[in-house]
Amino acid sequence: MDAWKRKLRMGMIGGGQGAFIGVVHRMAAAMDQQIDLVAGCFSRDPDNTKATGRQLYLDQTRLYDTYEEMARKEAALGSDERIDFVAIVTPNISHFPIAKTFLEAGFHVVCDKPMTYKLDEAEALVRLVEESGLVFALTHNYTGHPLVRHARELFRSGSLGAVRKVIVEYLQDFLMAPLEKEGHKQASWRVDPATSGVAGTLGDIGTHCANLLEYVTGDRIGELSCDTSTFLPDRRLDEDANVLLRMSSGAKGILTVSQVATGEENNLRLRVYASEGAVTWEQENPNYLQLYRYGQPRQTLTRGHDEYLCQPATDATRIPAGHPEGYIEAFANIYKGAVTAIRSHIDGNPISINAYDFPTVHDGLRGMKFIYAAVESAGSNCAWVKV
Repeated sequence: MDAWKRKLRMGMIGGGQGAFIGVVHRMAAAMDQQIDLVAGCFSRDPDNTKATGRQLYLDQTRLYDTYEEMARKEAALGSDERIDFVAIVTPNISHFPIAKTFLEAGFHVVCDKPMTYKLDEAEALVRLVEESGLVFALTHNYTGHPLVRHARELFRSGSLGAVRKVIVEYLQDFLMAPLEKEGHKQASWRVDPATSGVAGTLGDIGTHCANLLEYVTGDRIGELSCDTSTFLPDRRLDEDANVLLRMSSGAKGILTVSQVATGEENNLRLRVYASEGAVTWEQENPNYLQLYRYGQPRQTLTRGHDEYLCQPATDATRIPAGHPEGYIEAFANIYKGAVTAIRSHIDGNPISINAYDFPTVHDGLRGMKFIYAAVESAGSNCAWVKV
């Protein structure tokens, strides 16, 4: 069947009642009307899965008690009925076994970040994806913003010169109170090493920072020195981190994250200073990019202007300038790119992974290497560690 003449069929693991990111994925997947959610195992609790399925008007026969059952039974369906790909929106601990199961069953995967629970799982997942040739998309959603893509093109083209200094910060006050002791689902798994992994805030939002700065600059973090803090009693994972960066190009950087920064909501901010200019972008005001060139007036670029924005930025824009686009639309751009790659694969003309316009399994491995290097450094009195 020509995959360009129908909607793609999506399954979902996780995202049941009480979850946050699963709802976001469903909204993003639905935005461009190219995807139908047709199957799911939304929770380890079968009753939650059934209730979520009813809420989403899904066929009850396509609701599964376990992800293993779902992979097996979906694979046994005809090509005109089974899912084309699965979205994984569970806590970190289960990302790898779920992705492995569906890849081995022949399904493409969209996975939330960080990619895995452990570093060796990320390395194994890279091998699985490469061996299968299947599409794997990682939802570092901030790379989907039009002006982030324009900033990237400015550095790719060389028009801003060589990167000298990067400052990226992501500040929240989400964990100011011990919400996990009050049964708060989102806080509970994030502060628990058994479900989150070796890092807390570094994994949850620090990976977004590392991914964003590497995506925009095209430069990689070579070494880092990390200092972490945990302020609330009984917590075992980092709540706050300050990281010095040595980039592969010779540029220097600062990465700072916190989920106990009083008064902050979702303050992700990137500043890149280069030899011929600089940019500043803020997630809470994503429709604006500040562009600086030495000796010239500062410029504010806004999304929706085809006359001066690059093609990747205009391709990621849905509505005219002045009508705000934001978090969900950027998330949807990751799905939009994944859909194109999956359709091409189904039709026997797979796109090279190097041509993907969304984060890949290799970006996921970079994120895990960042986490492990930062934790190692923090445990060694801020020693410099290679990433």
